[in-house]
Amino acid sequence: MKEIVIDIAEDGEISLETKGFSGEACVEESQFLKDVLGKETFKRLTPAYYSTIKQKVKKYLQLCG
Repeated sequence: MKEIVIDIAEDGEISLETKGFSGEACVEESQFLKDVLGKETFKRLTPAYYSTIKQKVKKYLQLCG
């Protein structure tokens, strides 16, 4: 399940946390919130950002004829 968690501290600082995304999708999917909320002051990327889903690719070679 994909989620974007928004935490607003008592001092008004807002933090976003994405869950269930892999690769750059987390940054892309949360961009609209960053645009609305204002200037980004800090970014911490999780290991999920650096992971990519590797898909197996099947290739069929014609060996005869």
